[in-house]
Amino acid sequence: MSTSSILETVQLEHIPSTHSVHIAVFRDVENAAFLHQQLLARNPDFEYALIDAGVITSSLQVLSAAFRAINVQVAGTMRTPNVHSEIVWSLSPNNNIAESYRRYGITPESRDLIIVKVLVTPLVSSSSSPPAVETDSDASAKPLLTPQTIEEHLLTHVKGRPVPFTDLTLGELTDWGRVRKYYKLNGVSWLDKIKDPATKDKEMNMLIMSGMALRGV
Repeated sequence: MSTSSILETVQLEHIPSTHSVHIAVFRDVENAAFLHQQLLARNPDFEYALIDAGVITSSLQVLSAAFRAINVQVAGTMRTPNVHSEIVWSLSPNNNIAESYRRYGITPESRDLIIVKVLVTPLVSSSSSPPAVETDSDASAKPLLTPQTIEEHLLTHVKGRPVPFTDLTLGELTDWGRVRKYYKLNGVSWLDKIKDPATKDKEMNMLIMSGMALRGV
């Protein structure tokens, strides 16, 4: 991973090298309703995966969703409008797309956000100039995007406090009540018997990742 100011840039293994993932985290967001409206309007300038941080327990959870979504995009089998909405759906342990948006995506009441942007670098045959960077959307309709322009756009339009994309930060934002409900962890007797908080969190994270991985199997 590498960091460009507020953005964490990740080159995931086992996906095309043309694809890179850029992630920012904002706390105490004051304009979630505005951002939510841009998403509903399908404003191409706001084509991000806007994730409510309360339902996230680790960075691996986010990266796993991005990995799955990019692979589905490359395979041409997406069931949602774009790779970013596919990321939100990939967080869900079930196939209900609308429910996944409500549970894992931004809402007007969201206060802490994880924002993911997937960039695609077109393959070029000439080495005379560096390749431009663009998104999965129609590049002819707007200027090419770079991590720098994404960062500027987020800082301009997200009224919140940028914080690092780390497990420590995400752990402070997790709403375990919602997580246990959405991933059906309530009533798991052996889990409830674990007394050590760190061990319990680790086991819950494993169950969450398994639920995501087994969706549709």
